[in-house]
Amino acid sequence: MVRWAALILLWLAAPVAAQDLAMPSGARLMTEEHSGLGSYALPLGRFAEGTLPVEVIEGPILRQAWRRPGAATTLQILVPLRDQIEAAGFTVLLDCKARDCGGFDFRFATEVLPGPGMYVDLTDFRFLSARGAGNAAISVLVSRSSTAAFIQVIRVGDAAEALERTAPPEAGPAPPVPRATGPLAEVLESRGRVVLADLSFATGSSSLGDGDFPSLAALARYLADNPGREVAIVGHTDSVGSLDTNIALSRRRAASVLDRLVSDYGVPRGQLQAGGMGYLAPIVSNLTAEGREANRRVEAVLVSTE
Repeated sequence: MVRWAALILLWLAAPVAAQDLAMPSGARLMTEEHSGLGSYALPLGRFAEGTLPVEVIEGPILRQAWRRPGAATTLQILVPLRDQIEAAGFTVLLDCKARDCGGFDFRFATEVLPGPGMYVDLTDFRFLSARGAGNAAISVLVSRSSTAAFIQVIRVGDAAEALERTAPPEAGPAPPVPRATGPLAEVLESRGRVVLADLSFATGSSSLGDGDFPSLAALARYLADNPGREVAIVGHTDSVGSLDTNIALSRRRAASVLDRLVSDYGVPRGQLQAGGMGYLAPIVSNLTAEGREANRRVEAVLVSTE
């Protein structure tokens, strides 16, 4: 009883429909996007064997990201949201935590709003998806930094169309974006990710070419100036070849970049992670040679702001 009483104090008292979820007291709406008609790949299960099972749902889409200062855990944030969703007649399809969801692979295979409105710690997030009547669907992603919780809610179909907007709770001005130490750092902190555009690999090879790379030097300086922060080095490919082959290649390229940062630039290995997405996260269409070239890339993704 004591535990539940403590959770309830975090929330607005009145019960509401799932389309109008009560956010934690003090939460601030950071990002909101409306789509009159679109499609959303609703995750149905954990990422496994290179695949995230999804159901593509068409209809109006409302995407929101909220920030709540304080020390509440991701479970404390998610439980009242889940209760509201179930009370409104939705059926929960997936309810998982970080590694159980598929960790890094799940995070980058599902839709996440950009920073600074939304932030995801790859080791500390929870995800829930649910279906309602008709084409109504909703997903909730909760994570946290050292100072705040972040909540992403995506409503699709009837769940978005029936929403009646209410003013978000006031929590004072949003915190300023941390000061950067250079152009690469500015992009990394404002967008949460940056393409390391000057890297070169031989065709079909996973070995990083010889020579100095200014992007790696800039990334190393950023990590030296921010020893409590971590980045994931993420490899990407075009769509030529099988998914398994491309994921393996992209992972090897990311690992090669990580090794170079450690061996040549002195970056502590503890500040780095490496992974690969294959062709699952293109930035442009793969239908042209130019597009395929742009999609073959390595990115640095900010995963910790401690």
